[in-house]
Amino acid sequence: MIKVNDIHKSFGEAQVLKGISTSFEPGMTNLIIGQSGAGKTVFLKSLLGLYTPEEGTIVYNGQINREMTIDDKREFRKELGMVFQGSALFDSLNVEENVMFPLKMFTKQSLEEMLERVNFVLKRVDLENSNMKFPAELSGGMQKRVAIARAIVMNPKYLFCDEPNSGLDPSTSILIDNLIKEITEEYQITTVINTHDMNSVMEIGDKIVFLKNGIKAWEGSSKEIFKTDNTAVVDFVYSSNLFKKVREAYLNER
Repeated sequence: MIKVNDIHKSFGEAQVLKGISTSFEPGMTNLIIGQSGAGKTVFLKSLLGLYTPEEGTIVYNGQINREMTIDDKREFRKELGMVFQGSALFDSLNVEENVMFPLKMFTKQSLEEMLERVNFVLKRVDLENSNMKFPAELSGGMQKRVAIARAIVMNPKYLFCDEPNSGLDPSTSILIDNLIKEITEEYQITTVINTHDMNSVMEIGDKIVFLKNGIKAWEGSSKEIFKTDNTAVVDFVYSSNLFKKVREAYLNER
């Protein structure tokens, strides 16, 4: 579980995060949405520990970020999994080597133990027998699944995803969404996803945090977002005619 208590983050004179408080539960897909410039990326990087807020605290299962020592942070890093927007695979390494990379960096496992774990997670993301392929030989969706395998190979408590559906076609995006949700529930991971994909919001949004101009303007579930009267959320989520019709149909059924 992650608890965020009144965090503020500025860069020079620009105040980006202006007192955000929320919480993210394990076993749930927690989504961060909002317009470009709303503070989503800075918020996500603050959760990852890449930025340190000037005010407020972030608490990870009772451990307060400001009280972590260097050793605490090193151990905490082992509990994090990250899926980057562009997958961020090493082009010169094959699938097996990419997925094994965190194990080599953070554990003292034998090669046999690492291979066993790598093969386990590759099977979990439906990429059995892809060990020796290189990223250039894979489709965008397969690259993203390799990135997910690498993110969960350390059996993390926390999984962070930055625009995991970026550059993918709609059908592949749905597959990635479902995979992330399944893994989150199966392993009871605290998953936080930064996304612009409204299909993701509607399909897997157990909890949604909507940021606007550096503040939390709304939070709720994908079901509650249909019912909200929050003007900023309605304007953002239902900017397309398709989602407007979906919302109208939902409200008419009530």
